[in-house]
Amino acid sequence: MSDPCILCVAITGSVPTKANNPALPITVSEQIESTHEAFEAGASIMHAHVRNDDETPTSDPEKFALLKEGIEKHCPGMIIQFSTGGRSGAGKARGGMLPLRPDMASLSVGSNNFPTRVYENPPDLVEWLASEMRAYEITPEVEAFDLSHILQAIRMHGEGKLFGTLYVQFVMGVKNAMPADKQVFDFYVETMRSRAPGSPWCAAGIGANQLVVNEWAIAAGGHTRAGLEDNVRLDRDTLAPSNAALITRAAALCEKYERPVATWREAREILGLRMPHM
Repeated sequence: MSDPCILCVAITGSVPTKANNPALPITVSEQIESTHEAFEAGASIMHAHVRNDDETPTSDPEKFALLKEGIEKHCPGMIIQFSTGGRSGAGKARGGMLPLRPDMASLSVGSNNFPTRVYENPPDLVEWLASEMRAYEITPEVEAFDLSHILQAIRMHGEGKLFGTLYVQFVMGVKNAMPADKQVFDFYVETMRSRAPGSPWCAAGIGANQLVVNEWAIAAGGHTRAGLEDNVRLDRDTLAPSNAALITRAAALCEKYERPVATWREAREILGLRMPHM
C-alpha cells in the first residue's frame, strides 16, 4: 500500500485540562506552538477548539481568528479545521466562526449519548451549519459517532447539502457512544466503500483507543487523527509530552504499513481543498 495517509492533530478539545496534562495547549499562543511542532512531525490538518483563560470551552470567533492567523503564518499550507462541536457553545453560536472561512469544519449530523449528557444535534441546526459551510465554501469533516451518522452524511452529500468532498470520520471509544470495536470498524469501512465509493474517510479513537484506532485506519487505507484532545497519555503510566509525540507515533504506524505520511499539498489534493496563496 502506497497511498499517502493524512494525519490530523486534535490539539486541545473541550474537555481535557492542564490538570490532566500540563502539555495541553490552552492559550492561542500555546496552541500555535503546539500545532507547529505537530506540523513538523507530519500532521497536515489541525482540528481546533478554543478556550477561555480559565480553560472553559468557547466558540469565540475572535480567538478562532487569532488562531487561524497564527497557523497560517507559522504552519503555511496546513489545513485549518474549526470545531462546531456542542461543548463549546449552544445553537448558532456553534457556527459563529465559520465566516472566517477555514479550510474545513467539523460537523455532527446526528445526536448521541456522551459520558454524562446527550450530545444534541437537532436536524434544523445541522441543516443550518451545513448551509453556512456551503456559503463560505468550507468542507465539512463529518464526525460519525454512530452508523446512522455515516448514512446521514452520505445522504446529505448526495443531496448537495455538504460542500466539497464527502469526508467522514469514525469516532470510536466515547463512553456511551460507539466503542472501539474492530467488527464495527470494518463494517463502517465497507459502508463507505459500497455507498460512497472513492470518498476518503478517517478514524479517531478516544483515550487508550487512540493508538488502536490509528492502526486500524492506517492498515485499512484510511486517514487518522491523534492529539491531546482525544488522549493525554502515551500509555497507562506516561503522559504524552506534546501533541507532536502522538502524531510521531501515528507516523511510525504509517511506516509500518508502508504508507507515506501525506504532505499538506497531498492532503489538500486528496480532500479537494483549494491551495493557499503563499
